[in-house]
Amino acid sequence: MAGPEDRDLERLLRELAPRVLGVVLRRSGDFDRTEDAVQEALLAASQQWPAEGVPTNPHGWLVTVASRRLTDQWRSEAARRDREANAAAREPTRAADASSQPAADDTLSLLLLCCHPALSMASQVALTLRAVAGLTTAQIASAFLVPEATMTRRITRAKRSIEAAGARFGPPPDGDYADRLNAVLHTLYLIFNEGYTATGGDQLHRVELTSEAIRLTRQILRLLPEDGEVAGLLALMLLTEARRPARTTEDGALVPLAEQDRDRWDAALLRDGIDLITATLPRSTVGPYQLQAAIAAVHAEAGRAEDTDWPQIVALYRLLERRAPSPMVTLSHAVAVAMVDGPEAGLELIAGLENDDRMTAHHRLTAVRAHLLEMAGEYTEARAAYRLAARQTTSRPERRYLSLRADQVSTR
Repeated sequence: MAGPEDRDLERLLRELAPRVLGVVLRRSGDFDRTEDAVQEALLAASQQWPAEGVPTNPHGWLVTVASRRLTDQWRSEAARRDREANAAAREPTRAADASSQPAADDTLSLLLLCCHPALSMASQVALTLRAVAGLTTAQIASAFLVPEATMTRRITRAKRSIEAAGARFGPPPDGDYADRLNAVLHTLYLIFNEGYTATGGDQLHRVELTSEAIRLTRQILRLLPEDGEVAGLLALMLLTEARRPARTTEDGALVPLAEQDRDRWDAALLRDGIDLITATLPRSTVGPYQLQAAIAAVHAEAGRAEDTDWPQIVALYRLLERRAPSPMVTLSHAVAVAMVDGPEAGLELIAGLENDDRMTAHHRLTAVRAHLLEMAGEYTEARAAYRLAARQTTSRPERRYLSLRADQVSTR
């Protein structure tokens, strides 16, 4: 088990990773080789610093080592005679050069590069975790339940796709900026969601993913403090992460929101999230992340599940469905409607999803239907739906919970 010093070192390296990559990438212009060189420098630091101590200028140390690794790569290529003159010029020779500070927007520039439209969403997520969050390929592969070799190929293809598209480190074209920022926020949203409810495996949570998503979103908010959707996304993450301590039992079993011990929620995260969304809503054009954060804040402000202001949540979901319609929003909306107007109203709302190809085999649709059927007293149908949802999910904690619900309904 990692001790406090190991965790502090890991945190330091993750914070430095995008800054170092930004400095070296601005010099080289070669994303693929530069990212590999920075990863080698981070690995060298993780091996040497525990024994030798953290250098006085850890950023400069990493820049120097990564730059030298990059120079070595150039020199080892078949065309080294043509490259060596340029490579030598790029190699840092003075301490002042190695310690030069990156531009303030390096992290955002890297995120925008990793979320280039030439990449698939899966590749954007993987490359962001590797290049910006500083996770190893093995950690990313473990989080997404694929072999390390598969994730290595995915990341390699992503870097080559960026190169083939002619993408460069730095601000994207003006017409591209808004779309690319939206892609960045969506990528961080996906990373957080995978960490909060893993799509498969033995663990419900992957804290390394939620922590990195929150850290990176905080950095973007520091760079774009007036952007309401960045603030909304961070508030949503904080309010959601605050529930994590109460979301499982000691043996890892899932505890639904209505049954959670709210005294176990993280009060500091709740306060930060509520304060952030409260300050953001009046001064910004309201977008989907702010609406989701507002819904999370309504839940957070209820001392008990029965005190939840469900009519307000229904109104917020109606707005959200108009601004950003999706099957998952409809499912959550249906649950809220059921709490206000009864389960039949909720079932009617999700009926339209029955023929949606994105949802027909998704366990969340089946699980919500089971929950609403149970609320309606249709216990036989609810039991069958819970059991079907348990078979559909690849998450063991969710399967365990859904199977338990089926057994409990059987006793009625």
